Amino acid sequence: MSQPLAKQAYGKIIEMILAGMLKPGDVLQEAKLGDELAMSRTPVREAIKRIEAEGLAVQEGRFLKVRTLTIAEVEEIFFLRGVIESHCVRNATSIASGTLDDLERRVMALIAQGPGEDDEERVVDDDFHLSFARAAGNQMMVRTIRDLRRRTCMFDHSLVPARFLKGCNEHLEIIKAIREKDGARAGQLMKAHVGNARDAILERLKAEQARATR
Repeated sequence: MSQPLAKQAYGKIIEMILAGMLKPGDVLQEAKLGDELAMSRTPVREAIKRIEAEGLAVQEGRFLKVRTLTIAEVEEIFFLRGVIESHCVRNATSIASGTLDDLERRVMALIAQGPGEDDEERVVDDDFHLSFARAAGNQMMVRTIRDLRRRTCMFDHSLVPARFLKGCNEHLEIIKAIREKDGARAGQLMKAHVGNARDAILERLKAEQARATR
């Protein structure tokens, strides 16, 4: 979904879900959402496809209905990520220096230029986390990490802005530990990094739930 309008539609619909404007069980209707967002059906359709792929919508008969990510699900997802990703990074000290150079350059560019309007932040973040899993040589873990990340990838800089620079700097610390062949420290840093992301998402979810019940 590279079209700017589709990305805008995606962001607005995610906000509506988190704010309770679209509740669990509500049908995602292209025409109705298009009218509410003042957009044509095409970008709305692309946004809905992405939302379904990320698990925030489920097909029930002929209808695609909203489901929300629960606090329990977030905790389970990040527990698994913490275990798996810290294991991978501890065992990735033989990763090619060129891969580390490329990741570091791209993270530094994000720090200097900001997340921007495209998906560069998401792409860099995916590449960062999956590179260590690939270097550890376990393809099942690569697939598992990719699937777990997809379930919470809507929580980018637009929804948890305070995590953007902190997350980038944590990436650089992990890269530094790997360069120094300190797998134990890299594992500790990765577990803390994943935990910090979890906490930011939980804080946002709890705030939205509290707002919705007022």
